[in-house]
Amino acid sequence: MSGFLSLAITVTLGLYVLAMVVGTLRVFRGPTAQDRVLALDFIYIVGMLVMLVLAIRYDSEMYFEGALLMVLFGFVSSVALAKFLLRGEVV
Repeated sequence: MSGFLSLAITVTLGLYVLAMVVGTLRVFRGPTAQDRVLALDFIYIVGMLVMLVLAIRYDSEMYFEGALLMVLFGFVSSVALAKFLLRGEVV
């Protein structure tokens, strides 16, 4: 791996961590439940991006599969939370 790519990956991971911290602050301080759900969606999307950058860094396909599973579970949880906020029941 070239030095420029290594530096770019390191900077990208640092910025993603910063984005996750900002999202976590919104989860704890969000004025409404909808803001908190949106912040959780943002956090799992950034987590998926971290997994993809790590897959590029370590040249491993396992991170791609983990990112796919993370997004699938995140989508299902977002739908469940949205249904709960609308109706007050999940099932």
